[in-house]
Parts: sequence; structure tokens; C-alpha cells
Amino acid sequence: MEQEVKILIVDDEDRIRRLLKMYLERENYIIDEAADGEEALEMAMTNEYHCILLDLMMPKKDGIEVCKELREEKATPIIMLTAKGEEANRVQGFEVGADDYIVKPFSPREVVLRVKAVLRRSSQTSFLQTDPTARDIIVYPHLSIDHDAHRVTADGKEVNLTPKEYELLHFLAKSPDKVFDREHLLKEVWQYEFFGDLRTVDTHIKRLREKLNRVSEKAAGMIVTVWGVGYKFEAGNE
Repeated sequence: MEQEVKILIVDDEDRIRRLLKMYLERENYIIDEAADGEEALEMAMTNEYHCILLDLMMPKKDGIEVCKELREEKATPIIMLTAKGEEANRVQGFEVGADDYIVKPFSPREVVLRVKAVLRRSSQTSFLQTDPTARDIIVYPHLSIDHDAHRVTADGKEVNLTPKEYELLHFLAKSPDKVFDREHLLKEVWQYEFFGDLRTVDTHIKRLREKLNRVSEKAAGMIVTVWGVGYKFEAGNE
């Protein structure tokens, strides 16, 4: 029996919540709603959701603050909803741990596609069950990735990553010393050919390096920038 997928919709506009709920319930998802940031944070902390659709501008607590506080405790995938299309707002969302963003006005069908992409990428993580008999583990001198357990350790210490940070690291580590440009990473990790904000990749690489560096400088140094091209995972970094 398939596990029920629970999604939290957070927006202070009742009309938007109703619209998103209608489209997502057609996919047989279980939907909860919150109308402000404080209510959203309480619900997200006390329940286990597979994805959170989080409005940026809200009363009591805005989406940035909710995302930042939630990331201190949980790695639930978060898609930001924002009426602000400026790059600075998007990057700020990524820096506090959002996995994706959608700019208003949006197509409800696009939201469904984005949610499905997030669920697909997290389907082999801690949110959904995996086959316990198969072990998919990548081991390097300073870094190990247990894909089945969705667990990353650097020099023996566990590193807490968001789903998108984890998927990005796992993708790079599967092909050591191969250089990937940003467009290719967006297509493979985010699974959108139409999602063209290349700063998304740069921001996630930056946050990934920072988290690894807190535990192991050598592990962080394995993610290498190839100027003018993109990024690679350098297995021989010492």
C-alpha cells in the first residue's frame, strides 16, 4: 500500500489556498492549510509533511523566517510562493533552505509539476520507505553517502542537509572528476528544463560547502568550481 503524501499549504490569501488545495487533492494528496507564519511553523514542527508550499509575504512571521526556523529542526522540502520576482528575494529564500520557488501569478498546473518533482527527488530519502536489502553507499576518504539511509558523513561526523542539497551532492559524487555546467545540474537535480535561474545552483553549492566545511574542510574542498564552466566533485582532493 502506497504511503499517503501530506502537503502543507501556507498563504494568507484564502483564494490561493483553496485553488492549490483543489488541484493537489486531485492528485490524492492529503492537504493541510495555514493562514499565517506562526500557525505554519507550529503545524510544520508537530506534523510530518512531504512538502510545504510557503508564501513569502505573510502576517506574524514571513516565509523567510518560517523557513529559517524550520530548517533548524527539519529537512522537509519547501517550495516558496512569492509575488516578488526580484533575484534578491529568491536567493534569500534559497539561503535559508528553500528547495524551489514559484513566482505569482502562477499556473496551478505548474505548482503540481513542481510538487511532483520535489516528491520524486525525495522518494528515496528519509521521507519515504526504501528497500532495506539494497545498500547504495558512496565512500571517499573524507566523505561517505549512504543513499538508502539519506545519510552523509564527513570525517565520521554526520552532516544535516536539505533534500535538494543532498541530491546535488549525491549527483556530483556519483561521477567524480566530471564537470557539469549549471544548466545540466538544473535539469538533472531539479528536473526542470524550463527552470532557468542559474543562481539556484550557485546558492545550493555555497550552502553545501558551508555545511560540509563546519565538519570537514577536506570534504568541502571536494566540491570544486571550474571557472566559466560549472562544478565537479574532485575525489582525489586531500
